Amino acid sequence: MTSVNQSLTKLQLEPASTKNLKAFVGELNGNLKILEKGFGVKIFQNGNKVSISGEEESILKASHTIQDLYATTIQGIELSQETIQMAINRNEDVNPATIAPRGVEFVIKTPKKTIKPRGKNQNDYLGNMSSFEVNFGVGPAGTGKTYLAVAKAVEMLVAEKVKKIILIRPAVEAGEKLGFLPGDLSQKVDPYLRPLYDALYEMLGFEQVVRLLEKEILEVAPLAYLRGRTLNNAFIIMDESQNTTVDQMKMFLTRMGFGSYAIINGDMTQIDLPKNIESGLGHSFKVLDGLEGIGFTIFNSKDVVRHPLVRKIVDAYDHFDKQKN
Repeated sequence: MTSVNQSLTKLQLEPASTKNLKAFVGELNGNLKILEKGFGVKIFQNGNKVSISGEEESILKASHTIQDLYATTIQGIELSQETIQMAINRNEDVNPATIAPRGVEFVIKTPKKTIKPRGKNQNDYLGNMSSFEVNFGVGPAGTGKTYLAVAKAVEMLVAEKVKKIILIRPAVEAGEKLGFLPGDLSQKVDPYLRPLYDALYEMLGFEQVVRLLEKEILEVAPLAYLRGRTLNNAFIIMDESQNTTVDQMKMFLTRMGFGSYAIINGDMTQIDLPKNIESGLGHSFKVLDGLEGIGFTIFNSKDVVRHPLVRKIVDAYDHFDKQKN
C-alpha cells in the first residue's frame, strides 16, 4: 500500500550514453540499490530515464545526487561505493530548498588516475591548495586529507612546479617513540608514513616511487631532521600534526623556503602527546587565525570516505566527549 505522502519524480539523464549509464547504475544495479537505501526511496531506470518514488523531500535529495553522480561518470571518473556514499552524506542533511548548482570544482590529474573531490569540504581543500602556499587540513580520519595532499604534491611535481616532495610525520603514535622501534632511521619512520606511501603507489606506481626515493626527489624525514634546514622548491606534507609540540610546529612552519608549499594535516581528537603538553596544531590555530596567505579547511564526519559505519562511530565518540565535558 502506498502512503499518501508518497510522490513520483521522473528524470532524464543527458547526454544519453550507454557507457555512462552502465557505469552509473553499476553491476546488477548495485549503485542504484545504495542510493535507494541511503535516501529511503525506490529508483527505476530504463535507458536514460529514471523514476524515483518516495517522500517528496527524499526524492529531491536523491534527484540531485543522481544527477551529480551521472555528471561524474561523464568526466570519466569511476563511481566507487565510497564516491556514492559521500554523495549521499553530502545531500542527506541538506534542506532541499537550499540545493543550488555547484560552483567551481577542482580536479587533480596524476599519471595513474584523475582525482575528484568527494564533497564541499574536499573541494574547498583543493581550492585552498591552489590558492595558498600554507594549508591546514583538520578533521577526523578517513576524510581524504592525506590522500588529496599527496595527489596535489604529485600533480605539482609532474608539472615541474616543485622539485621534490617531502613527507613528514611526528613519530609519536599511540604511546610509541622512535627509539623503541627496530631498524635504522628510515625503517623507524616508514611505518608511520604508510598512508602516504599507499597514496603515492596508487598515483605514480611502485617502480616510479622507488626511483624518486633513490634520486631523493621524494624524501622521507622525521620532524626533528628539519631543524636548521631551509626547504626550497618543495611540496612538504606533515601528517598527524596534532602530535607536534608548539615548538615543533613553529620550527616546521619556519623551514619553508622560496617556491615551497606546506600542507599540515591532523585530527585534534587523536592526540598522543602527554596530557601536560599542548598540541602544536591546536596552538597554531590560535596564533595564525586571520593571517593572510594561509588556508584552513575543517572536515567533519560527513566527509568520511570509509565504510558508512565509520561516520556513525565518529559522531558517537564526538557526542560522548561533548557530554563528558
